[in-house]
Amino acid sequence: MLKGLLFDLDGVLTNSAKFHLAAWNNLANELGITLTDDQLDSLRGISRIDSLNLILKYGGQEDKYSEAEKEQFAAEKNAKFVKQVETMTAKDILPGISKFLVDAKKQNLKMIIASASKNAPRILTRLGIMDEFDGIVDPATLHNGKPDPEIYIKAQQIAGLQSNEVISFEDAEAGVAAIKAAGQFAVGIGNKELLKEADYIISKTSDLKLSEIETVFQKRK
Repeated sequence: MLKGLLFDLDGVLTNSAKFHLAAWNNLANELGITLTDDQLDSLRGISRIDSLNLILKYGGQEDKYSEAEKEQFAAEKNAKFVKQVETMTAKDILPGISKFLVDAKKQNLKMIIASASKNAPRILTRLGIMDEFDGIVDPATLHNGKPDPEIYIKAQQIAGLQSNEVISFEDAEAGVAAIKAAGQFAVGIGNKELLKEADYIISKTSDLKLSEIETVFQKRK
């Protein structure tokens, strides 16, 4: 029986992912690294340091900087991202999400945020939907980033539920892999080819319909 929903944040509830990618792209350029669109897209859904390490790897600079220097780079990127976050309002909630959250509340489903972003509380507050959620995984408590299942296992634990009682939502390939590794039902939002391992795939958030997802969820149990 469905009892809870676990959500990634960037690219699922709001479009803040574009701010992340722009900030990372700017940093890469400052380091003399030119990222392809596919390389930039691969940064979706993974932690700050993991993203930086991947950028350095793409540029052949993985051994060039100390851990302290990497932390400084990550901090500079985050500062630029936070400036963008402060401009966000409820208008930045992705289409269909507000109604979807209302429908979930009507069913008394527990809702947890499973995002690698340390700025999740700040973003949710700016969007005006912080109180809609029953908990947020603290990225500082994680030992492994997506595609490791740790974040979704923790989100499930916060909800006090079993893996067969939750549906999890992602827009990134690494995120879908994390959900499946946690033994949970995965809803992918975006590119159907990249998210093909998901149990249910839609191209955009406006296509989210809780009743339809539940129907597939019940059949897949």
